Amino acid sequence: MGKFVISTRKNGEFQFNLKAGNGQTILGSEGYKTKAACENGIESVRKNSQDEGRFDKLEAKSGQPYFNLKAGNGQVIGNSEMYESVASRDNGIASVMKNAPDATVEEVE
Repeated sequence: MGKFVISTRKNGEFQFNLKAGNGQTILGSEGYKTKAACENGIESVRKNSQDEGRFDKLEAKSGQPYFNLKAGNGQVIGNSEMYESVASRDNGIASVMKNAPDATVEEVE
């Protein structure tokens, strides 16, 4: 089962990572000024990850595929790592869709 891990950046902002059951990070967030805003971001990922149309399939300048997850208003709420192949990226999207709805939430120092 997946989990959201909330952590604090050096600048005091909060962020979350969605990790798959194997512990690999499959989605990372932007920085949030408050923990409550970060938790709202998690809820937005839970909701929007169930709509495949919310995933932007992109390619970095290096040619590596990656994806962004967008909210209904078009704002990016999470982004992936760089993948070695389009198939790996698509597997990452499937993993977010599978893990996000029921993922637990934990905080780390």
